[in-house]
This record gives sequence, C-alpha cells and structure tokens, in this order.
Amino acid sequence: MIKVKRRVYSPWQENTYIVYDDSGECIVIDPGMISEDENKNFDDTIERLKLKIVRVILTHAHLDHIFGCAFMAKKYGLFPECHADDLFIYNNTENYSLQFGIKLAENPPHLGSFLTDKDKINFGNTSLEIIHVPGHSPGSLLYYSPDAKILLSGDVLFCQGIGRSDLPGGNHSQLINGINEKLMILPDDVKVYPGHGPDTTIGFEKCNNPFLF
Repeated sequence: MIKVKRRVYSPWQENTYIVYDDSGECIVIDPGMISEDENKNFDDTIERLKLKIVRVILTHAHLDHIFGCAFMAKKYGLFPECHADDLFIYNNTENYSLQFGIKLAENPPHLGSFLTDKDKINFGNTSLEIIHVPGHSPGSLLYYSPDAKILLSGDVLFCQGIGRSDLPGGNHSQLINGINEKLMILPDDVKVYPGHGPDTTIGFEKCNNPFLF
C-alpha cells in the first residue's frame, strides 16, 4: 500500500513529498527545505516513520523544488534525478536564487540519473509510472500509480489551476495539450498531489479547472 506524506517548506510553500510503502523504503519528491529548522523537520519525519530513503526524484528543476537537494546529498548520500531537458534550469539555480535575493548556503549537488517519459520509479514493493508533460518547464515530470490511483503532479496541475508558462523554457500550448492528452484521460478518482496547495482529483479538475475549458 502506497502512502504519501506531505511537508510544506520555504516561503514558496512548496509541497515536498515522502512516498513510501509497507517495505519501509521511500522516495523523496522535490525536497524544498531551505533552512536548518526545515531540515530538522524533514529528518524528524523520516525518523518517526522509520523509513529508508532510496531515491530523490524531481518533478522539475525550479529552485523552490530543489532547495533541499544539497542537504539530501550531504546527509543521505542521494543525488536528485530529473529529466534532461531541465538541466539548464538546474545548472542556473545559483543565478535564479540571487534574482530572488537568496544566497544559497550550498549550490545544488551534481545530478544522478536522468528520467524519461514512460520510465518507472521502483522502490520497495512500489512502481510509479513517469509521465512527461512539458510547458511549465521543458522537463516537467509527473509520477503515477494506476493501482493506488495517485498522481504526483509537480507544478503541471493544481487544484483549479495549472503551472505558469512564462518562465524560461515554458510553453503554454504544450502545457495545456499535455494536460488534456495525458492527464484528463486518467480515471476521475485519481488523487492529485500538486507541487503547491491542496490535493485534488482528476474528476474535480475536469469539471472545475477554468484553464482547461
């Protein structure tokens, strides 16, 4: 049985997800911790749940979703995995941070493996399918379990919203087309865990998301 624990970090109120099953293994999706207090909160959560982290996975490489990557590499020896098309964003994290007045204590570590559409993320007794939907960023990825009916959507799809497409590499048409062609075909009762804000479902978004009408 897949379980999802959400932690909310940084001034961007970014959703960091710990996804685990009965094996005790877990993956961390989009570590957004930006302070020592947030690092401790994350560690305390892992310790309380008695989990072993085996992979750090990114939905995309925007800075608010990768603030905690340096900590994950240093503390757990795990390096983030993402789509190759977001490499230019990841490599410019220091400059993007300075534009927001943030001086990073440590630059992001080197990346681990690259992930692609229709690959699978395997851990414990769980397998998640990868869905590539560019438009918010060129390499935006979503992680889907058809058995558990959960979708971790990053900044592609929100509750009654979609990701912005005016950042470097963004493309509004790609984003809308990808959502309609790859996400709105999923069952209505699939629960969606977005990169910011509350959970939703595919069925609710089909009826209530104004950007998809």
